Amino acid sequence: MNPSTLSDDDFYPLIEARHCDPFKVLGIRELQGSWFARVLRPDAAEVVVVDAQDSSRRFPLQKVHDCGFFESVLRGVDGPFDYFLEMKSYAGVTWRERDVYSFGPVLGEMDIYLFNEGTHYEVYRKLGAHIMELGGVRGTHFAVWAPNAQRVSVVGDFNNWDGRVHPMRKLVPSGIWEIFLPNVQEGAHYKFEIRGPQGEVFLKTDPFATFAQHGTETGCMVYDINRYSWSDSEWMEQRPKKDVYNTPMSIYEVHLGSWQRIPEDGNRYLSYIELGDRLIPYVKEMGFTHIELMPVMEHPFDGSWGYQVVNYYAPSSRFGNPDEFRNFVDRCHQAGIGVILDWVPGHFPKDAHGLARYDGTCLYEHEDPRLGEHMDWGTLIFNYGRNEVKNFLIGNALFWLDEYHLDGLRVDAVASMLYLDYSRKPGEWVPNRHGGRENLEAISFLQHFNSIAYERFPGVITIAEESTSWPGVSKPTWEGGLGFGFKWNMGWMNDSLRYIARDPIHRRFHQGDITFSMLYAFHEHFILVLSHDEVVHGKGSLLNKMPGDMWQKFANVRMFLAWMWGHPGKKLIFQGMEFGQWAEWSHARSLDWHLTNFSLHDGLRRLIQHMNWLYQNEPALSDQDDSYAGFEWIDFNDADNTVWSFIRKARDGSEIVFVINATPVVRGAYRVGVNSAGWYEEILNTDAETYGGGNVGNYGGRQSEEWAWQGKPRSIAIDLPPLGVVAFKYKG
Repeated sequence: MNPSTLSDDDFYPLIEARHCDPFKVLGIRELQGSWFARVLRPDAAEVVVVDAQDSSRRFPLQKVHDCGFFESVLRGVDGPFDYFLEMKSYAGVTWRERDVYSFGPVLGEMDIYLFNEGTHYEVYRKLGAHIMELGGVRGTHFAVWAPNAQRVSVVGDFNNWDGRVHPMRKLVPSGIWEIFLPNVQEGAHYKFEIRGPQGEVFLKTDPFATFAQHGTETGCMVYDINRYSWSDSEWMEQRPKKDVYNTPMSIYEVHLGSWQRIPEDGNRYLSYIELGDRLIPYVKEMGFTHIELMPVMEHPFDGSWGYQVVNYYAPSSRFGNPDEFRNFVDRCHQAGIGVILDWVPGHFPKDAHGLARYDGTCLYEHEDPRLGEHMDWGTLIFNYGRNEVKNFLIGNALFWLDEYHLDGLRVDAVASMLYLDYSRKPGEWVPNRHGGRENLEAISFLQHFNSIAYERFPGVITIAEESTSWPGVSKPTWEGGLGFGFKWNMGWMNDSLRYIARDPIHRRFHQGDITFSMLYAFHEHFILVLSHDEVVHGKGSLLNKMPGDMWQKFANVRMFLAWMWGHPGKKLIFQGMEFGQWAEWSHARSLDWHLTNFSLHDGLRRLIQHMNWLYQNEPALSDQDDSYAGFEWIDFNDADNTVWSFIRKARDGSEIVFVINATPVVRGAYRVGVNSAGWYEEILNTDAETYGGGNVGNYGGRQSEEWAWQGKPRSIAIDLPPLGVVAFKYKG
């Protein structure tokens, strides 16, 4: 029997926690000329309405149902007024709070329209949990998109995780639910309790949470992200003025959980603050221009390395809070170091508390597993054809660029987004509307993301990890490209690693593995990469890929990395490669920093440091990096000696000659053609004793001779060290 003044259509859904619009019936309402107060508080034994302006005006409410539904006529009240609810628990504890259902909507019609249209580029300021003041009352506003839910409630440590206490308002027809809770402040833990379309009830994370727990503890945390005071104004003002294509970019890829750990303290992670104290000075000393962070977005499973993200808007609490991560980025900028973040819009995990079947339906993903599931990875694929999903992702990219001042985003697994048949057999995928294999919605999404990122944040860079021959990855969208700033050069990486792993006696038969990359070097804006993917899953460390004895392994690494630094394209190496990490990388432990106490390891580290210095101080290595004008082959045909040579050129006319010897044989008086008469100073020799080499060199340089050679009017006769690279700068 319904004992209240509500209709059955409102009463029973309310007490059964399935009402989609509690704001319609709760709070103070007028009914047939009388004013009623209705309160649903299962945690209260007694409820009294108290006038906020005159506490002597008290209106005890009658409990009309054991679910905690209270209702009474307010005698002597002729209109709405400002009030508190005074409640007593079953344990006899009394407290006061504002009635949640006395507050009106927070989100406006334009917010709803733009989100449903997919163009609310600051959606992160509206959805999620935001500390704010409403009607002079400070609290937290919660908003979440769950269009197919019957009911959504905020639950947390502020309401004993009881979904009956704070059901939210549904903003029809947007599918957004919202509520303002005046009693919830920073530090509160929360989730959303959702009643799905079939009546099933489950707990979900906040997709827009800015702070969340990791591991098996999966609660979100209310956090004020608006208070941090930045100190990087000089960096941010100069960033848009840089020509990113023709300036040095040497990137150090880092996994924050394994770069260093504290073994004497339980092998714990370094915090964001400690990383600022240790990682930033190291990167600065080594001469890298950028740090690229593997994903820091919150993820439950350490073994995913961050690539199976649940909370896209939250930096991982493993290392600290959001402001501490901001501090890390801020300090990088103050040290002159850019920060690039790996971003994963290609897939997300199936964790029950995450985005999968978020409102009881396939909301963020496709229902059809041929479109919505990565079988190889056991993850789900975003539905790029849905406006709100695109808005979630594009808003997320802009969030990191805006709120965290990041200088770039490297997009993971782009190939898996571009092709509908990616890693699928015939019959396991659905063609596009034209019958093709291209994912048209994903292509449109990537173009939209890139265009709006560059429009709103001049000076940032976007980078694609794209392993196929898709045309125009780094071409502007107005030219039909995907609009990325750069593309990882996976072809160079695969060819070079295959070549360098061969015994030197066989390399003469595979000279094409080294020269092929120059056929397409300027088709895209490339970054040469030796990333974490090349030192896991049994592939071994970079050092352990090399043939030969200990000395030859190190000489091979030095030769290979010097070839990389001389080759056109930006540079990226993974942590540990710079000092010759022996062991294959593991996310669960620190790099072997003790190795730097040994001469061969420390010599390799010094070589990287020196090459970064040359890279930043020799214009020939960067200022025509995107054009054939900056590169000229001298000779790539000497496969018998396994030697190749080329010139890097600057706009000011300066030239650097590189000669590579990929065999463990000294080649004395080896003649190399050059363009000009005069002195060629030896500015790099990977066989120098300081790097751990045998010191075969050219006594500081060579004078050119009037001896035409290799199509050049002059030449120099040099001593080529074994498994070595020498570079000469023309001094005139």
